[in-house]
Order: sequence, then structure tokens, then C-alpha cells
Amino acid sequence: MVVKEELNKLKLHPISVTMGEVEIQKPLTNNQEFQLNERLNTLGFELLDDRKQKQIEKIKTLLTQKVQLGAIEEHFGISDFITGSLKKDYSQVSRLFSEVEGITIEHYFILQKLEKAKELLIYNELTLSEIAWKLGYSSVAHLSAQFKKATGLTPSQFKKIGGNRKSLDEV
Repeated sequence: MVVKEELNKLKLHPISVTMGEVEIQKPLTNNQEFQLNERLNTLGFELLDDRKQKQIEKIKTLLTQKVQLGAIEEHFGISDFITGSLKKDYSQVSRLFSEVEGITIEHYFILQKLEKAKELLIYNELTLSEIAWKLGYSSVAHLSAQFKKATGLTPSQFKKIGGNRKSLDEV
């Protein structure tokens, strides 16, 4: 909403504004791009003009949305999901992601799932079995092992001490 508001203030009339992506009617002039970038920076956003970076952000957005929906199938295939969504060769996309981000797409996805698990543990509305199922883990043991490896705590310990979460853009 904030981004849409800024676009309207600059009279850019967005066609659509979704997480990580904006479509406008006409290409930006250099002055419009500068003004938009300045306004977005003050709000904690950035204007991405590099094609590689846009591709990375699209991957992150797709995976973040998948995790936030909380309906990940047990045998969810990241490569099939990314290939189907982007219509690009997974090995090239994966290599680009690793070069730019310093981690694999799979590791990024795990980190996203663990942050969602933390959120669900803090809300205390679901059992650990339900959380594991929603996030596509084959078992509670698998979720617990990944959770402990990443945080140093079991999910139960995290819940007991009321652990901290990262915002999704920090993952």
C-alpha cells in the first residue's frame, strides 16, 4: 500500500502492485526513476533495475509466498516450482541465486520455513505436528532437527523461552 501510494503521488499510475513487483503504464524517465528511488529508500525499500537482481527477488517472493500460505506439500519440489513459475532453466537460476545471495535456493527456502515455524510456535495455536505438516516436513523429527541445527534450540525450547524471529526480508 505504501509503495502504491508513492507511485500515485508521483502520478505514475500503477497497473499492479504486488510483493516485490510493480507494473506501471509507461517507462520511467530518469527524473521519475530518481524521485521514486529516493522516496522508496526513505521508506526502507529499493528500486531494482538490474535484471539479475530482479530475478533473485522474484524467486524470493515466490518462495516466501509459498511458505506464508502454509500449505507446502510433503514432497514439494523447489526446482519444479521455480521452473514452472519462471519458465527458466533451474540450474541457471539456481547458480545465479547462489552467486548473488551466497546460499542455495534450497537453504533459503529452509530458512523461510523455519521463520514461519517460529511464528507459528509463538502464536501457540498449532501443535508441532500440525506445524510440520503445514510446512511440508515428512515428520516432526525432521522439522526439529532442522530447527535445532539453525537455532541451537529445539522447537519446544524456543517456545518455552519465547524466542525471537527475524523479519522475512532479513532471512
